[in-house]
Amino acid sequence: MGNGRGRGPWLAVILAVAVFGEGAGISKGKTGPLDDRPNVVFILADDLGWTDLHCFGSGYYRTPNLDRLAAEGMVFRAGYSCGPNCQPTRAALMSGQYGPRTGVYTVGSRDRFAWRTRPLEPPENVLELDPGVVTVAEALKAAGYVTGIFGKWHLGKREACLPPAQGFDEAIISQGKHFDFETTPPVAVPEGTYLADFLTDRAVDFIERHADEPFFLYLPHFVVHSPIEAKEDLIRRFRSLPRAGGHRNPTYAAMIASLDESVGRVLEAIDEEGIRDRTLVIFSSDNGGGGGYEAAGISGIREVTTNAPLRSGKGSLYEGGIRVPWIFRWPGTIAAGSESVEPILSVDLYPTLLELAGGDPPAGQPLDGENLVPMLTGKADSIDRPALFWHFPGYLGAGQGQWRTTPVSVIRSGDLKLLQFLEHGTIELYDLARDLGESRNLAGERPEEVKRLLEELDAWRARVGAPLPGPNREGESR
Repeated sequence: MGNGRGRGPWLAVILAVAVFGEGAGISKGKTGPLDDRPNVVFILADDLGWTDLHCFGSGYYRTPNLDRLAAEGMVFRAGYSCGPNCQPTRAALMSGQYGPRTGVYTVGSRDRFAWRTRPLEPPENVLELDPGVVTVAEALKAAGYVTGIFGKWHLGKREACLPPAQGFDEAIISQGKHFDFETTPPVAVPEGTYLADFLTDRAVDFIERHADEPFFLYLPHFVVHSPIEAKEDLIRRFRSLPRAGGHRNPTYAAMIASLDESVGRVLEAIDEEGIRDRTLVIFSSDNGGGGGYEAAGISGIREVTTNAPLRSGKGSLYEGGIRVPWIFRWPGTIAAGSESVEPILSVDLYPTLLELAGGDPPAGQPLDGENLVPMLTGKADSIDRPALFWHFPGYLGAGQGQWRTTPVSVIRSGDLKLLQFLEHGTIELYDLARDLGESRNLAGERPEEVKRLLEELDAWRARVGAPLPGPNREGESR
C-alpha cells in the first residue's frame, strides 16, 4: 500500500473530508453529544471460513473472545458474503448494493486469469468503488457519527476513492503483509510489529478518544489472508495441540488467535470506557476460507483450512465460498445467546446501520439489503425477502488449468439454492436444509422449482442491470 510518497495530497484529502458529504445526496442528520443511538464497531476478517471459529464448530482453533461475543449476542448461522472473494464483498458492504450495480464482481481485471482459453468473454471488472456512491460511512457521518477505518480498504487507490473521500474522518489502511507492512498514510511502525496488533492499537485509541460521542469504527483486518504468517509464540502454542478434522495448520490457527486477541482488546476498551450497553459490535468475514478444494476436485491450490461440511471454499459460489460467520452484540438490546438460521448477507449492513443511526437513505441510490433491526431486537423472526442473489460473470483460476468458478448466477429462495452456470447453461439445485454440502443435484427432479427460480433470477438480473459474458471470439474458444 503506502510507499511514503504523496503525503501532501493525502493530507489535503483528510482536511477536505469535513465538507465532502455536502451535496453527495444525503441530508444532515442528528448531531451533538450522546443520545440513544448506539456506537457501531464492525470487525471484518479476511478469508475466514464459516467453521474457523470455535463457536462455529472448530475443535482446533481457539477463539475465546469471539465465543464470548457470540454468547453475549446473536449469531446468524446462515450468514453470507456478497462475493466469493475480497473486493466485491467490501464494495457491497460500503455501498449497500449488489455487485452488478457497482460493477465490482471480483478482484483485479478480467485478465487476471486466462479467460481466453474458455468459451465466454467476461465483462470488464470495475477496480474501484465509484466516488459518487454514498458509502455507509458518509451516511453515518451525515447523521452525526465520527467515523474511522483501520485496516484493509481494497476499493481503489485514487485519492477520490480512498477512505477520507468516502466518509471516514480517520483512516489508516494497510494490506499485503503481516510483518514489515506499509501504511497509507505512512506511519512509523516498530520492527517486528504484527499488522493485526497495529490495527487494534489504532482501533482502541479511536474508541478511547471518541467514547463521548456516537462513533462508527470499521476494523477490516488483513488476517487470515495469505501470506500465512503469525507470531511465533502463538504458533508454538498450536503446535502442541491435537488437530481436529481438516483444521490442522498451527500457523493459520495462530493467525486466528491474533484476530481473536484483537476482538478481546476491542471489547475490553468498550468496557473500560463504560459504553458497553450503547455499543453494537458486529463481526463477519469477507468470504469463505481457503480450503475444501481437494474434496471439490480442485488440486491446484494449497489448502490452509477446511470449510466442511460446506462444499469448496474461497472463490467458489458453493456454500464454502460465500457462507460466513455473522455475530451481533448489543447488551440490553440484543438477547444474549440468541441464534437465527435466517439468511442474511453483506448488503444488509447499510440499511441496518442507517436505521440505528437515524440517518437518511442516499437520494437516487438503491439499497439492496434489508434492515435487520427487527430481528436483532426480537420483534421479528424472519425477513420478508423473496430471495438472495449472487452474480459472478467471470473466471477465478485455481492453477493447473483448473477453476474455482466459471461464470455463474445464483439464487437462494427459502432452503433452495440454484446455480446457473453460464458457459453451457448447466443448472444445479440443492435443498440446503437437507443437503448443506450440496452433494445431490435436484434439478432433474424438480423442474417446476427450477423454472420458478430461473424466472426470479432473470428478473433480478434485469432489475440490477447484471452484465452477462458473451461468446469468446478472440481466443481458443471451444
